[in-house]
Amino acid sequence: MKCDKTMMRLYAVTDRAWVGCLSLYEQVEAALAHGVTCVQLRDKDGDQADRFQEAVALGELCRRYGVPFLVNDNVDLALRCGADGVHVGQDDMDPRQARRLLGPDKIVGVTAHNLSEALTAVEAGADYLGLGCVFTTSTKPNVVHLPYATLSEICHAVSIPTVAIGGVNKDNLMQLRGSGVDGVAVVSAIFAQENPGQAAAELAALVDQMLGGSQR
Repeated sequence: MKCDKTMMRLYAVTDRAWVGCLSLYEQVEAALAHGVTCVQLRDKDGDQADRFQEAVALGELCRRYGVPFLVNDNVDLALRCGADGVHVGQDDMDPRQARRLLGPDKIVGVTAHNLSEALTAVEAGADYLGLGCVFTTSTKPNVVHLPYATLSEICHAVSIPTVAIGGVNKDNLMQLRGSGVDGVAVVSAIFAQENPGQAAAELAALVDQMLGGSQR
Protein backbone atom coordinates (compact mmCIF):
# COMPACT_ATOMS: atom_id res chain seq x y z
CA MET A 1 0.00 0.00 0.00
CA LYS A 2 1.36 3.39 -1.00
CA CYS A 3 1.46 5.91 1.85
CA ASP A 4 0.09 9.37 1.11
CA LYS A 5 -0.74 12.37 3.24
CA THR A 6 -4.50 11.78 3.15
CA MET A 7 -3.90 8.71 5.33
CA MET A 8 -2.47 10.96 8.04
CA ARG A 9 -5.51 13.24 8.39
CA LEU A 10 -6.97 11.46 11.43
CA TYR A 11 -4.72 8.68 12.65
CA ALA A 12 -6.08 6.61 15.56
CA VAL A 13 -3.71 4.80 17.93
CA THR A 14 -5.44 2.19 20.06
CA ASP A 15 -5.10 1.89 23.83
CA ARG A 16 -6.66 -0.98 25.71
CA ALA A 17 -6.71 1.08 28.92
CA TRP A 18 -10.02 2.62 27.88
CA VAL A 19 -11.89 -0.50 26.81
CA GLY A 20 -15.12 -0.59 28.81
CA CYS A 21 -18.71 -0.60 27.61
CA LEU A 22 -17.40 -1.09 24.07
CA SER A 23 -14.78 -3.60 22.99
CA LEU A 24 -11.68 -2.33 21.21
CA TYR A 25 -13.11 -3.69 17.95
CA GLU A 26 -16.33 -1.74 18.49
CA GLN A 27 -14.38 1.42 19.35
CA VAL A 28 -12.29 1.15 16.20
CA GLU A 29 -15.32 0.40 14.03
CA ALA A 30 -17.12 3.49 15.36
CA ALA A 31 -14.05 5.62 14.73
CA LEU A 32 -13.64 4.29 11.18
CA ALA A 33 -17.29 5.00 10.41
CA HIS A 34 -16.80 8.64 11.41
CA GLY A 35 -13.64 9.78 9.69
CA VAL A 36 -10.53 7.98 10.95
CA THR A 37 -8.07 7.54 8.06
CA CYS A 38 -5.43 5.26 9.63
CA VAL A 39 -5.39 2.83 12.56
CA GLN A 40 -2.39 1.71 14.57
CA LEU A 41 -2.67 -1.21 16.98
CA ARG A 42 -0.54 -0.44 20.01
CA ASP A 43 -0.60 -3.29 22.53
CA LYS A 44 2.79 -4.26 23.92
CA ASP A 45 1.59 -6.13 26.98
CA GLY A 46 -1.27 -8.33 25.79
CA ASP A 47 -1.30 -12.11 25.43
CA GLN A 48 0.36 -13.06 22.13
CA ALA A 49 -2.43 -15.35 20.94
CA ASP A 50 -5.13 -12.82 21.80
CA ARG A 51 -3.14 -10.02 20.22
CA PHE A 52 -2.80 -11.96 16.98
CA GLN A 53 -6.52 -12.70 16.76
CA GLU A 54 -7.31 -9.07 17.51
CA ALA A 55 -4.84 -7.85 14.91
CA VAL A 56 -6.40 -10.10 12.26
CA ALA A 57 -9.90 -8.87 13.11
CA LEU A 58 -8.91 -5.19 13.15
CA GLY A 59 -6.98 -5.59 9.90
CA GLU A 60 -10.03 -7.04 8.17
CA LEU A 61 -12.16 -4.23 9.59
CA CYS A 62 -9.79 -1.56 8.29
CA ARG A 63 -9.71 -3.16 4.86
CA ARG A 64 -13.50 -2.93 4.70
CA TYR A 65 -13.18 0.81 5.19
CA GLY A 66 -10.19 1.16 2.85
CA VAL A 67 -8.02 2.44 5.70
CA PRO A 68 -4.42 1.32 6.40
CA PHE A 69 -3.87 -0.88 9.44
CA LEU A 70 -0.48 -0.62 11.13
CA VAL A 71 1.11 -2.39 14.09
CA ASN A 72 3.25 -0.62 16.66
CA ASP A 73 6.79 -1.95 17.05
CA ASN A 74 6.11 -5.58 16.13
CA VAL A 75 7.21 -6.57 12.64
CA ASP A 76 6.58 -10.25 13.29
CA LEU A 77 2.96 -9.61 14.25
CA ALA A 78 2.50 -7.29 11.28
CA LEU A 79 3.72 -9.99 8.91
CA ARG A 80 1.65 -12.74 10.52
CA CYS A 81 -1.62 -10.81 10.54
CA GLY A 82 -1.16 -9.22 7.11
CA ALA A 83 -1.02 -5.63 8.36
CA ASP A 84 -0.23 -2.82 5.95
CA GLY A 85 2.90 -1.91 7.89
CA VAL A 86 4.46 -0.90 11.19
CA HIS A 87 5.30 2.16 13.21
CA VAL A 88 8.62 2.25 15.08
CA GLY A 89 9.92 4.68 17.68
CA GLN A 90 13.46 5.86 18.24
CA ASP A 91 14.08 3.02 20.72
CA ASP A 92 12.44 0.34 18.58
CA MET A 93 13.67 -1.62 15.57
CA ASP A 94 15.77 0.29 13.04
CA PRO A 95 13.49 1.31 10.14
CA ARG A 96 15.99 -0.15 7.66
CA GLN A 97 15.65 -3.56 9.31
CA ALA A 98 11.88 -3.21 9.40
CA ARG A 99 11.92 -2.46 5.68
CA ARG A 100 14.11 -5.49 4.93
CA LEU A 101 11.73 -7.76 6.82
CA LEU A 102 8.51 -6.26 5.50
CA GLY A 103 9.55 -5.70 1.89
CA PRO A 104 9.10 -2.67 -0.36
CA ASP A 105 5.30 -2.60 -0.46
CA LYS A 106 4.56 -2.20 3.25
CA ILE A 107 4.37 1.07 5.18
CA VAL A 108 7.09 1.96 7.68
CA GLY A 109 6.36 4.93 9.92
CA VAL A 110 8.94 6.43 12.28
CA THR A 111 8.64 8.69 15.33
CA ALA A 112 10.81 11.82 15.35
CA HIS A 113 11.26 14.39 18.11
CA ASN A 114 13.51 16.85 16.27
CA LEU A 115 14.80 17.75 12.80
CA SER A 116 17.85 15.51 13.03
CA GLU A 117 15.79 12.42 13.84
CA ALA A 118 13.34 13.32 11.09
CA LEU A 119 16.00 13.62 8.42
CA THR A 120 17.67 10.40 9.59
CA ALA A 121 14.32 8.59 9.36
CA VAL A 122 13.73 9.88 5.83
CA GLU A 123 17.20 8.71 4.81
CA ALA A 124 16.43 5.31 6.32
CA GLY A 125 13.38 4.97 4.08
CA ALA A 126 10.48 5.99 6.32
CA ASP A 127 7.16 6.38 4.51
CA TYR A 128 5.81 8.90 7.03
CA LEU A 129 6.85 10.61 10.26
CA GLY A 130 5.05 10.78 13.59
CA LEU A 131 6.14 14.11 15.12
CA GLY A 132 5.80 14.82 18.82
CA CYS A 133 5.01 15.28 21.50
CA VAL A 134 3.25 18.42 20.33
CA PHE A 135 1.26 18.77 23.58
CA THR A 136 1.50 17.34 27.09
CA THR A 137 0.29 13.75 27.17
CA SER A 138 -0.30 11.14 29.86
CA THR A 139 0.51 8.38 27.36
CA LYS A 140 4.20 9.31 27.24
CA PRO A 141 4.87 11.77 30.08
CA ASN A 142 8.68 11.66 29.79
CA VAL A 143 8.91 12.71 26.13
CA VAL A 144 10.23 16.22 25.50
CA HIS A 145 7.73 18.73 24.08
CA LEU A 146 8.12 19.52 20.37
CA PRO A 147 7.65 23.29 19.85
CA TYR A 148 5.41 24.55 17.06
CA ALA A 149 8.38 26.19 15.32
CA THR A 150 10.30 22.90 15.23
CA LEU A 151 7.23 21.02 14.04
CA SER A 152 6.85 23.48 11.19
CA GLU A 153 10.57 23.31 10.38
CA ILE A 154 10.41 19.53 10.07
CA CYS A 155 7.23 19.54 8.00
CA HIS A 156 8.76 21.92 5.47
CA ALA A 157 12.11 20.10 5.40
CA VAL A 158 10.78 16.66 4.42
CA SER A 159 8.82 15.43 1.42
CA ILE A 160 7.06 12.49 3.09
CA PRO A 161 3.74 12.74 4.99
CA THR A 162 3.80 13.94 8.59
CA VAL A 163 1.41 13.46 11.50
CA ALA A 164 1.48 15.35 14.81
CA ILE A 165 1.11 13.23 17.93
CA GLY A 166 1.08 13.72 21.65
CA GLY A 167 -1.81 15.11 23.65
CA VAL A 168 -3.82 16.20 20.61
CA ASN A 169 -7.52 16.72 21.33
CA LYS A 170 -10.46 18.78 20.10
CA ASP A 171 -9.51 21.71 22.34
CA ASN A 172 -5.94 22.19 21.08
CA LEU A 173 -5.94 20.69 17.58
CA MET A 174 -6.42 24.04 15.84
CA GLN A 175 -3.19 25.31 17.41
CA LEU A 176 -1.39 23.18 14.80
CA ARG A 177 -2.89 25.11 11.90
CA GLY A 178 -0.33 26.49 9.48
CA SER A 179 2.45 24.19 10.69
CA GLY A 180 2.48 22.16 7.48
CA VAL A 181 1.58 18.92 9.24
CA ASP A 182 -0.66 16.58 7.21
CA GLY A 183 -2.81 15.39 10.09
CA VAL A 184 -3.00 14.37 13.73
CA ALA A 185 -2.61 11.11 15.62
CA VAL A 186 -4.83 10.68 18.65
CA VAL A 187 -5.29 8.15 21.42
CA SER A 188 -7.47 9.26 24.32
CA ALA A 189 -9.24 11.90 22.21
CA ILE A 190 -11.10 8.97 20.63
CA PHE A 191 -10.66 5.88 22.78
CA ALA A 192 -11.20 7.49 26.18
CA GLN A 193 -14.46 9.05 25.02
CA GLU A 194 -17.90 7.64 25.84
CA ASN A 195 -18.85 7.89 22.16
CA PRO A 196 -15.76 7.19 20.02
CA GLY A 197 -17.69 7.71 16.79
CA GLN A 198 -18.91 11.15 17.76
CA ALA A 199 -15.42 12.05 19.00
CA ALA A 200 -13.89 10.95 15.69
CA ALA A 201 -16.46 12.97 13.72
CA GLU A 202 -15.71 16.12 15.72
CA LEU A 203 -11.97 15.64 15.27
CA ALA A 204 -12.34 14.96 11.54
CA ALA A 205 -14.23 18.25 11.11
CA LEU A 206 -11.52 20.11 13.02
CA VAL A 207 -8.80 18.50 10.93
CA ASP A 208 -10.56 19.76 7.80
CA GLN A 209 -10.45 23.27 9.24
CA MET A 210 -6.84 22.93 10.33
CA LEU A 211 -5.68 21.73 6.94
CA GLY A 212 -7.44 24.59 5.23
CA GLY A 213 -4.43 26.73 6.02
CA SER A 214 -1.61 24.20 6.08
CA GLN A 215 -1.46 22.33 2.76
CA ARG A 216 2.08 21.70 1.55
